[in-house]
Amino acid sequence: MSHGENIFGARIVASLGLVLCALILAQRIASQEQKSPRSTDVGQRSDTSNVEGKQAFESRCAGCHGLDGRGGERAPDIAANAKTQQRSDSELFRIVEQGLPGTGMPAFASLGSNIKNVVAYLRELQGMKESARLPGDAKRGRELFYGKGRCSECHAIAASGGFIASELTGFAGNRSINEIRQAIIKPTGANRLGGKMILETRDGKEYSGVVRNEDNFSLQLQSLDGGFQLFQKSELASFSRQPGSLMPADYGTTLNRDELNDLISFLMFSARGVKVEAAAGTKSTDDEEE
Repeated sequence: MSHGENIFGARIVASLGLVLCALILAQRIASQEQKSPRSTDVGQRSDTSNVEGKQAFESRCAGCHGLDGRGGERAPDIAANAKTQQRSDSELFRIVEQGLPGTGMPAFASLGSNIKNVVAYLRELQGMKESARLPGDAKRGRELFYGKGRCSECHAIAASGGFIASELTGFAGNRSINEIRQAIIKPTGANRLGGKMILETRDGKEYSGVVRNEDNFSLQLQSLDGGFQLFQKSELASFSRQPGSLMPADYGTTLNRDELNDLISFLMFSARGVKVEAAAGTKSTDDEEE
């Protein structure tokens, strides 16, 4: 074969190689284009389902159960209520579809397949969506609760800790991570029962504590050391409620973000233990609470 023929043959081979590469590349691009729309559609369907569930809940359910699902004047709490939380998705679907005769809960069969989106949104309000994972380390959070954070001086978890403030075992069970964080760094003042009060008797003695009982004629204080004292208002020279909360308002600065996440995780972990115990108990079958 001559030198010219060799060059010609090499060019043919090179050309065929380029054509083959072009065909392979075209097939890959076509394959990606076919997959991309399907992937996008799935994401859009998921987002649409979330939006549709929220919209349906707000238009059909919130008027009675409240926007947060925690009850209103005409219907009970379905977000924090343990009985409702323990129902299966299929049970909730049936209740929404068929209603509960004699309870004021109407049927919403007209929602059709959108009922499953409503149930999914209710699960979000109940704090049961998968994305609600622990934001930190629950073990380190426990050390903070009973140590640096000094939370246990006032609060208890599973009967371990203080008593002057609310018991927190199930506190994080129906709240989002952000709600829990805000409750820690921006505590709200208690109104009447549970609020701090300073009073002075007619003989000049001063007392302070948390209001546990009060009526028009008397009030009962619990001091920070745990003791209870009952006073007749007619015997008092003055008494005044203190603004704000007993809880320190500086956790946003005394605890860093990682420590806050650990503390939140401990509260969430503790609440999950309560749910497991509740689910293991005997399940009631009546529908009066719905």
